[in-house]
Amino acid sequence: MDSGTGVVDGADTARGSVVIVDCGDSAVVAKAVGMDAERAWRTVHALADAFGAVRLDGVHGLVPTYDSLLVEFDCADTDHDTLRRLLRHEADRLGEGPVTPPATRRFVVPVVYGGEFGPDLPVVADQLGLREREVVDLHSAADLTVRCLGAPAGAPMMDGPAFPRPVPRLSSPRTRVLPGSVAVAGRQAVICPMPSPGGWPLLGRTPLRVLEDLDADPLTAYRPGDTFRFVPITPEQWDDHAGRSLAVSHG
Repeated sequence: MDSGTGVVDGADTARGSVVIVDCGDSAVVAKAVGMDAERAWRTVHALADAFGAVRLDGVHGLVPTYDSLLVEFDCADTDHDTLRRLLRHEADRLGEGPVTPPATRRFVVPVVYGGEFGPDLPVVADQLGLREREVVDLHSAADLTVRCLGAPAGAPMMDGPAFPRPVPRLSSPRTRVLPGSVAVAGRQAVICPMPSPGGWPLLGRTPLRVLEDLDADPLTAYRPGDTFRFVPITPEQWDDHAGRSLAVSHG
């Protein structure tokens, strides 16, 4: 069928479907529809892995998010029809069985909350009707799953903590957020890996180096499906962790 913005390919199943649509002159989007959030996320990330394994000439970007996969390509080397056909094949193949979640690794992240490290902690506590200590306790109470990599530079976009309601973004974004800043917005959480502007409220900051090298492949130590556990530390403990790299926890 034709959406008016490009060719759309869809295949309905009892468990939802993957709809594939052209996106401009050099990209295609595959979107999981009619599924619960967890299955949609698993489906698009499994599709990204399967499609990436094909290694089609001309494809230079795969960006899986919460429920969609953006495939970027060089239109001098391939075309929309080829990508839609291959995506449809892989999506149908995935639909024949259960979609398993990716393997999970765990990262433990020390955080100094509040003060100069987390200047928005009092504001968030007031918005949520909680004490600052309760905000910290909820933020550090459980492992948070990385759902996708966002801006800037592969920031880990995570499920948010079990706050009683979504957290509003700042009315006036900051022009510069320090690397290692730990922030929340809506029902999501994130760590800022490098200096950048940002409009998410800052609860704290980790002394760990989240991003090592912009030329590294893969760029980040973590990947979607991994989990982060935040552990409160005092300002006096900052130097005990400063300069260390983010690493998988085996404890």
